[in-house]
Amino acid sequence: MSAPTYHRWQQLYGGMKATEAKRLKELELENTRLKRLLADAELDKAML
Repeated sequence: MSAPTYHRWQQLYGGMKATEAKRLKELELENTRLKRLLADAELDKAML
């Protein structure tokens, strides 16, 4: 692992426990999924 990668990781997850970091990742994935669903719904609404 390169030094910049390590420092970026430390800055993002430095004070977190493993379970907290895992939960954060899950929430980010869920947020992405929900944003995609909203965009699809808005597109469908615009087509009508």
